[in-house]
This record gives sequence, C-alpha cells and structure tokens, in this order.
Amino acid sequence: MKTRWILALLGLIWGGAAQAGAVRYQVDGQPFEGYYLAAADKQAPLVVLVHDWDGLTDYEVKRAEMLVALGYSVFAVDLFGAGVRPTAVEEKKKLTGALYQDRPRMRKLLQAGLAEAGRQGGRLDNAVAMGYCFGGAAVLELARSGASLKGIVSVHGGLETPAGQNYEQTRASLLIQHGSADQAVSLGQFAALITELESAGIRHEATSYSGAPHAFSVFGSDNYRADADAKSWRRFTEFLGEVTKG
Repeated sequence: MKTRWILALLGLIWGGAAQAGAVRYQVDGQPFEGYYLAAADKQAPLVVLVHDWDGLTDYEVKRAEMLVALGYSVFAVDLFGAGVRPTAVEEKKKLTGALYQDRPRMRKLLQAGLAEAGRQGGRLDNAVAMGYCFGGAAVLELARSGASLKGIVSVHGGLETPAGQNYEQTRASLLIQHGSADQAVSLGQFAALITELESAGIRHEATSYSGAPHAFSVFGSDNYRADADAKSWRRFTEFLGEVTKG
C-alpha cells in the first residue's frame, strides 16, 4: 500500500481526468508535503482532506481519487511535516498530542493547508473540509475558528470541545458521522456536541452507525465496517452536492 502512495506522489495521472502530485509548501520555515488532485473542470468544488494520526498516506490518496471521480478537486493537507508518517503508536500519540495541546498551531497548519489548496487552483470560495479520526477533530477546530467554508465533515473524529472554545463563530454546515460502538469517542461526547451545536444555532446533521467501532471507514483494518462506510460515504457525497455550487 505504501508503494502505491509513493508512486502516486511521484505524479501519477489518474484515469486521465485529473492532475496528481505531491505539493511541497512551508509553514514557519518547516517543509510540509500535501497532495493535490485537480478535477478536469477548473470550476469544480474543492474538498480539503485532513489525515488521521498516520499522517498523509495512501488512504487519503484513495479517498481523493474517489472524490475526483465524482468531479471534485481535492487537496490533502499535511499537519505533521514532510516525510513524517508515523507507524508506531507512541509516535502517533506524540504527534497528535502536541497539536491537541497547541490549538493555535493546529489552526495555523490547517489555514496554511487551505491557502496552499488555493494556490494550487482549488476554489476556496466553494470548498468543504473533511477529516478522519484525528483529522475529524482537526476540521472541527476549523469550524470553531470561523473558517469560510461551505461545509465541514468529521468522520469518526474526536468530538470534545476544548476548554475556552465554542461554535459561536462557525459559518459552515456540519456533518458528523460517528460509530455507535466507538470505544475511543463515546456516545456521550457525540450527544454533547449535538447539544452544543443546537444551542449555538449551527446547521448540523449527525449520524451514529450501529455496531461501527472507531475508524470504521479505514479499508483493510480490523475496525473496517463495509456497511457503515458505504452509508457514511453516500451521505457525505450527497452533502457535498447540497452545500457546494455545481
């Protein structure tokens, strides 16, 4: 799987319908490496993908390919740094923990990713951000920051609101997709977020999939649940069509 990702990053032209490649950019002098797929239609809506705690790997590339096949341009951001793709659990915890403890830094990296997506030709005026697991928590940080996006989608992401934050500045419509059997993020946290969004008057939709554990959409993993993944992907793509402009 890693080999396929590396080949893609070297510039694979997928299906003849999109231009693909690694994108190097810098934040505070540190190199980062995202991944951009441009739809054939230059006016296509943009989807900004945020990776899970593995970093940007072949999983995000595969999801990007699936979205380009539907007519979207996609930019997968990098929140860890060029070449930083952890495999050990302790390293994953260290990298994500550092950003959870430094929310301003997380926001800066997300905003840098959005800016780079724009430089690559993505339409920031017609964009949705979505993330998986750690990325799902990160896109909610974007929501609370007041980012000017059409929609924000968290798939089996962390749902707790950090102390001192709220959703008062949120502009985007939110789609929250959660597994009812998730042992990492509880149904109590899921319900608390819905209560918070409703209280703040934020447009939102939240679905919990029965029997689905944490990371239910990760192909080939022990936690993968094909039924929940298919349902969540179908609703996600419907949501994209609803909130973006053609």
